[in-house]
Amino acid sequence: MSRQFAPGAYEHTIDVRNFIQTNYTPYEGGADFLCPPTARTRALMDEVNALLKKETEKGGVLDIDTDRVSSLLTYPAGYIDREKEIIVGLQTDAPLKRGVNPFGGIRMARQACEAYGYKLSDLVETEFSYKTTHNDAVFHVYTDEMKAVRHAGLLTGLPDAYGRGRIIGDYRRVALYGVDRLIEEKKKDKRAYGERPMDEANIRTLEELYKQIDFLQKLKDMALLYGIDISAPAQNAKEAIQWTYFAYLAAIKEQNGAAESLGRVSTFFDIYLERDIADGVLTEEQAQELIDDFVIKLRITRQLRTPEYNELFGGDPTWTTESIGGMGEDGRTLVTRTSFRILHTLYNLGAAPEPNLTVLWSEKLPEPFKNFCAKVSIDTDSIQYENDDLMRPIYGDDYGIACCVSAMKIGKQMQFFGARCNLAKLLLLAINGGKDEKSGKQLGPVGEVFTGKLDYEKVRAAYSKYMAWLCRLYVNTLNVIHYMHDKYAYEKIQMALHDTEVERFLACGVAGLSVAVDSLSAIKYAAVTPQYNEEGILCGFTTEGDFPKYGNDDDRVDSIAADLVREFYEELKKTPAYRGAIHTLSVLTITSNVAYGKKTGATPDGRAAGEPFAPGANPMHERDASGALASLNSVAKIPYDCCRDGISNTFSIVPSALGEDRETRAENLCDMLDGYFGQGAHHLNVNVFDRDRLVAAMEHPELYPNITVRVSGYAVNFHKLSRAHQLEVLKRTYHARV
Repeated sequence: MSRQFAPGAYEHTIDVRNFIQTNYTPYEGGADFLCPPTARTRALMDEVNALLKKETEKGGVLDIDTDRVSSLLTYPAGYIDREKEIIVGLQTDAPLKRGVNPFGGIRMARQACEAYGYKLSDLVETEFSYKTTHNDAVFHVYTDEMKAVRHAGLLTGLPDAYGRGRIIGDYRRVALYGVDRLIEEKKKDKRAYGERPMDEANIRTLEELYKQIDFLQKLKDMALLYGIDISAPAQNAKEAIQWTYFAYLAAIKEQNGAAESLGRVSTFFDIYLERDIADGVLTEEQAQELIDDFVIKLRITRQLRTPEYNELFGGDPTWTTESIGGMGEDGRTLVTRTSFRILHTLYNLGAAPEPNLTVLWSEKLPEPFKNFCAKVSIDTDSIQYENDDLMRPIYGDDYGIACCVSAMKIGKQMQFFGARCNLAKLLLLAINGGKDEKSGKQLGPVGEVFTGKLDYEKVRAAYSKYMAWLCRLYVNTLNVIHYMHDKYAYEKIQMALHDTEVERFLACGVAGLSVAVDSLSAIKYAAVTPQYNEEGILCGFTTEGDFPKYGNDDDRVDSIAADLVREFYEELKKTPAYRGAIHTLSVLTITSNVAYGKKTGATPDGRAAGEPFAPGANPMHERDASGALASLNSVAKIPYDCCRDGISNTFSIVPSALGEDRETRAENLCDMLDGYFGQGAHHLNVNVFDRDRLVAAMEHPELYPNITVRVSGYAVNFHKLSRAHQLEVLKRTYHARV
């Protein structure tokens, strides 16, 4: 007879956190208990690797089902190898086959099919000729001004033609409570809302609750396709993992969101695994095998994207982000044996970019876990780190990371994803009197066209004026997008796994921060003169003299960066957000720093027209010349209190800079992380390799099929990046000294 879980408030209300706090076992030991892959796991992974090789040979897409619209019950049960799988479930009826989800936009679905030599079926085309998609509706409402700044790349990466993503369903609820209990709770909420006045907000909530209940039923029916009944709570570890995975699978079948994060499942799974091990029904080898099988499924999630999308978000990511570790509010570590087990998949299955493994770093984490994380980072380049000591006081101890760097309470908060503003291009607009330096068109309000040597105070004042204009336009554009997404592409299953009373964030962002900051520094400390072509359009700059550059721990320029993001955030808040969402800001570019650079002319810092930006909050390529710590110190000065959507820093260091042997390197990396996060820094991607290795991988990809790099809040297989993206990664600073 299995031991019962400890009782708690979770029995009476939907409260996964209480279940975890009441039942989990912190682990402060080392990694010596971990097991290698079983023969079954190796055989299954061999099959997956063969499929991945075929996918690459076919140009990145193995197959597309063009005849059906993806949803929970569209496809029959699919398997990699039915005899070998422990955790089952695929997005379609075959591994790596991509489904079509046109609700975000039929045009995108059509173009994505055509890009890979397929044709969207006439049946789907006909069906959606009578439907309004999210993309259709957005462009019905967009003003000419919104369209113009979007086209010019001043606002870019907007989620107006695809699923917005960045919504983390609390997939653990399905395992803990079973679907029937979740349906009953949503029915209670629906009855309660039915007693309220029928104003617009309550009517909308009632309709959303109907959809949530409907899709919870469909989730049960989807699991039954595999012969599995998930109506009741999971009874053991295998069921807990399977139930949770089914919930996540339903989400990615229904939505092609830009980022479909997993949440924070490791410590939750550990409760079931450790109970089964203690009861003698599971061995450590079998526990690892379950986690390995689960991760295999996450590695083969796929969405159908257009080449234009891939240009912005290179490497075919899904951002299946799993948040690991951290500390509890009561002072106990949330590190468990399963925190080790899920990181260990990078050895058992080989290095990989997905799931996007994210360690919530705290100074108080157990030292053996810290050292293990550092070792895995050095060996695989597959982990990112975020500051738990910074986020926990704000979000509690049951938050997760959506996409790359954005925190939210799981099941209680959600995001309206909002792409980003091109700060470098905005500066050029301010200098050029509101005209686009690429097209010559008037994009913003007519202002002074600056000539002669630029005066810093005057340029800065003009920059502020155009920033206020763009922030207002930015928020209003996002309001249009999310109103229409809720109306035409609502995330039914993901929101069914949230509390009905959910808190919303409007996640805005900036790109080109280091370019804008260095350009302002050049104007302030050097002599910068703009150059104009015969049509009177800004075409470049003459910069004489030196100036301090962001990334060298120099407050003269680092303070400009901090002031700039703070001002942008304050301007955003002046325009109300849809559904009362709370404005947040990120310094994050994904790999779109390449596309943004193409849209942007020459800048006062000496960057040439079309040249890529640095990713995220990074200093511009090789300008952080004072060593690794100075670079980290500069980024750490960007204030998280106005950048709660996240501050992405992608850091590369050559192995020898960390020490002569593996043990020393791991120790020094731990010290570096403690020091960096101890300053209040938010995020760090860690790459430990020599540039020469990437050059070899670029020239001979067949010899390096699994080489993984952290690019900007996420990891990719290097060979999946475009040549332009690969070259940009090679141009980054590879710190040779601390």
